[in-house]
Amino acid sequence: MSLLTFTDKGIFCPQGDFYIDPWKPVERAVITHAHSDHARWGTHFYLCHHLTKPLLQLRLGDNQYQSVEWNEAVYMNGVRISLHPAGHIIGSSQIRVEYKDEVWVASGDYKTESDGISGNFEPVKCDTFITESTFGLPIYNWKPQQQIFYDIQNWIIKNKDEGKISVLIAYSLGKAQRLLPCISEVNPSIFAHGAVWNVHDAFVKAGVKLPEVKRVMPDMSKEIFKGSVVIAPQSAEGTGWMKRFVPYELAVCSGWMQVRGNARRSNADKGFALSDHADWNGLLDAVEATGAHKVFVTHGFQSAFSRFLNENGIESAEVKTEFGEEEEAIDNGELKNDNDALSIANSD
Repeated sequence: MSLLTFTDKGIFCPQGDFYIDPWKPVERAVITHAHSDHARWGTHFYLCHHLTKPLLQLRLGDNQYQSVEWNEAVYMNGVRISLHPAGHIIGSSQIRVEYKDEVWVASGDYKTESDGISGNFEPVKCDTFITESTFGLPIYNWKPQQQIFYDIQNWIIKNKDEGKISVLIAYSLGKAQRLLPCISEVNPSIFAHGAVWNVHDAFVKAGVKLPEVKRVMPDMSKEIFKGSVVIAPQSAEGTGWMKRFVPYELAVCSGWMQVRGNARRSNADKGFALSDHADWNGLLDAVEATGAHKVFVTHGFQSAFSRFLNENGIESAEVKTEFGEEEEAIDNGELKNDNDALSIANSD
């Protein structure tokens, strides 16, 4: 019997009697991070990192939570569990599971470049590695974060000089917080949609130091926003909520902006390819660093990435899950299931 199995409720550990990021209600769950596709309502007991707990409380309400620090061991029915930095968002963790000298690691979502606030991705040696593949095609090759930040800062300065408000569309948990140090360096007047502000407030109350953000309120005068930067989730795009910021420039921050045309299809003036997921090279580096002899590939371009691993000497299989609804919400229809793109990598 495998240490971890894949069921219709999620990734299950039979010996430990717990699930990792289950998508249906269960008795005990170990949570990698607080995004809604990995942390669902209805479970009786949740184990997570200290900085994930306040987000679970915000999104799921009062439940039985236990939080731990990275590398701190917890035992369930003799199975050793520990959490390790994933670098995806603040508090995000990989789950290491060990029993009788067998080690599995479930990565959840991760990125290998440090963003300065989410903890540095920590490769964890294991026998079997479960990896995401949100951007598992060679075309996804991120620029260094600082270079993207310079582009965002120059865009903000240009808009202010032209008398326009800068509106950045970014996922409320993760991307929005990551942008704050970049924005505050050139413009300290930052406003946020309620969904973004609620997450920001939860982190600040948990002791995370972030630049000051003001919540956009219905009774605020339009003059208050003049020359400012506004952060909003994708759900606000194209709604009446946006009218108070006219004239404004709109930019989308997402890995999907790597592909030409996605900014245009989202009605944005600008697209910044800033992702909280590993790019193609990051995924390959992470897999290699684990030393795993078997890799299971989940959400994203799992067929393409799994095929590439098998063709290059790493035993791999794809697994269908219900993960992946956050950054994948900005759908890249041009490249979905495009395995031909792998010829780029195999020809190198």
